[in-house]
Amino acid sequence: MQIPLFDTTTVLTIGDAILDRYWHGTAERISPEAPIPVVDVRDTEERLGGAANVALNVAALGAGASLVAVVGEDESASMLRAKLDSAGITHHLLADPDFVTATKLRIVSHQQQLLRADFERVQSISNDRLLPLFTAPLGSADVVVLSDYDKGVLAQPGPLIEAARKAGKPVLVDPKFKDFSVYQGATLLKPNLHEFEKAVGPWTSEADFIDKGRALITRIGIDALLVTRHSEGMTLIRKDMPEIHLPARKREVFDVSGAGDTVVAVLAAALGAGATHADAMGLATYAAGVVVSRPGTSSVSGPELRLEVAEAVGWGNGIMTREQLVHVVEEARLRGERVVFTNGCFDILHAGHVDYLSEAREHGDRLIVAVNDDAGVHRLKGDGRPINPIDRRLTMLAGLSAVDWVLAFPEDTPETLLRELKPDVLVKGGDYGIDQVVGADIVREYGGDVRVLKLVEGISTTALAQKIKEL
Repeated sequence: MQIPLFDTTTVLTIGDAILDRYWHGTAERISPEAPIPVVDVRDTEERLGGAANVALNVAALGAGASLVAVVGEDESASMLRAKLDSAGITHHLLADPDFVTATKLRIVSHQQQLLRADFERVQSISNDRLLPLFTAPLGSADVVVLSDYDKGVLAQPGPLIEAARKAGKPVLVDPKFKDFSVYQGATLLKPNLHEFEKAVGPWTSEADFIDKGRALITRIGIDALLVTRHSEGMTLIRKDMPEIHLPARKREVFDVSGAGDTVVAVLAAALGAGATHADAMGLATYAAGVVVSRPGTSSVSGPELRLEVAEAVGWGNGIMTREQLVHVVEEARLRGERVVFTNGCFDILHAGHVDYLSEAREHGDRLIVAVNDDAGVHRLKGDGRPINPIDRRLTMLAGLSAVDWVLAFPEDTPETLLRELKPDVLVKGGDYGIDQVVGADIVREYGGDVRVLKLVEGISTTALAQKIKEL
């Protein structure tokens, strides 16, 4: 699974913005007025919720995030604006004096919620007022998310979906308990298990579940359906394609608040950055596993998601393509690892090579070995070379414990690779100065190090090849 570069995309979210407020304290006595605990409030906290939390998750990944929502002219609206500004989220908020900014107040003691109080007034908002706000940032967005918490902003989502699709933007919908036909024409619908069951009725088997999903897709004219199934993971159903099911990540579940926001945000950002539906779904599964292990609404950053995926599937090593290597080097940098690079023909792997590569690896955390392909070796070494073809040379090198990543390159020098990968250290073996190392100027220009290692005397591929010929 490749993690896309989220900073290449922008997601526009429209929906019900909510302010989540938390009052934290200790409860050590019972009220004399009623059999309820008395909480001595010591700390207060405000977080973005609902559609605002979707936008926050998008921004945390490193993607561009903009939000269209409706707020009242109240204290919660001011807090919401301040939180959006501090998160770097571009917002287009319709301030309505008759609207109450949806607010959820949770009183928490010893990491347990004792009480939740909701402040809201459900009020349908006319699309005549929403469309101008929505269409203004639509042109610069790659993906649109409708985050419906049934507070009135998305009472009639049809015109919004139509405007986005006419602009060529895919539309992802996180729905609520209403007739799903109002979301007709969307690209993807992401209900949870209860929302899906209310829309299609109960099912008797997994096959029946899939059939009902396909029927829903056809009935409301969408491209795909992603059902989040709590501890059972997620199921992706698409037109004329096999369904995909991913199990939930095994994590200790602390709080599921906002997990759906994280899922749709990661889906949108990943699809906007060019990921497939399957990869976007996989990334959303990993992200959901992170946020449910935390108290309250939360978000997952791009580096956190990369680390979560890497820890689950392995850091990746062995033979790489050029494109794959660019990605794994970026992952290594996010982990704070020092990347070492060396190159050569490595036609007959011998003890001198093994010692040299082991010493090279000591200069960092990861070692890349770039190998001249067969045509390159022939140009450099002449007739009769290489003795071993490129696939065998790569396989032998990948088997060494000191080597993390191996790739072949067609050029005579590694200069193009050095510019693409920007390793922290360039290592070369020989009896020449640093300034004579090919690519040294490139590495030193961006602040990298160049090291020259002494080769083991009396061992060389040329000498071994000559000795073999004499046998």
